[in-house]
Amino acid sequence: MHKRVTVLWVLVTLGMAAHGATAKSASKPQDGQAIVIVFKDGRQQSFAMADIARIEFKGAAASTTKASEDVPSALPLGRGHFLGKWELGEGNGENFSVTLDASGDATKSIGDVRHGKWTVVNGEARISWDDGSHDAIRKVGSKYEKIWYPDGTFSGKPNNVTNAVHVEGRPI
Repeated sequence: MHKRVTVLWVLVTLGMAAHGATAKSASKPQDGQAIVIVFKDGRQQSFAMADIARIEFKGAAASTTKASEDVPSALPLGRGHFLGKWELGEGNGENFSVTLDASGDATKSIGDVRHGKWTVVNGEARISWDDGSHDAIRKVGSKYEKIWYPDGTFSGKPNNVTNAVHVEGRPI
């Protein structure tokens, strides 16, 4: 009988410890500074930035020890990289503003139709405007370019290619 009570006590203790570890890892950071990992199956897990010493990328030549350091160049740019306000060339020497929100919505400062949706494909931000045109923001070397496809696709020859400048980033 004593042996059964001891085994039961150990199982209850382990169960409580496992539940506490699970609850702690699933809780949201209190200060708002966090990194969120989104898995392919849609699950998400948050980690407080204060708890992270280093981020390592399997197969990459380097790791990063600060959140502000660049991710190794072998990795494509993600959504968080493109969030915020951009100044894009119109192709006629003038510029316009585009804002890319975390929700996937995009807004622009010109035209009759100023709303669109955006996503990241192959390391570039692709914006599908409600008027049927498409813009892409692509990193080329150390700079960015805006590529305009007026025909409703992201393929073929673009109508124009201009400079793009990220003027105001937003946190993820």
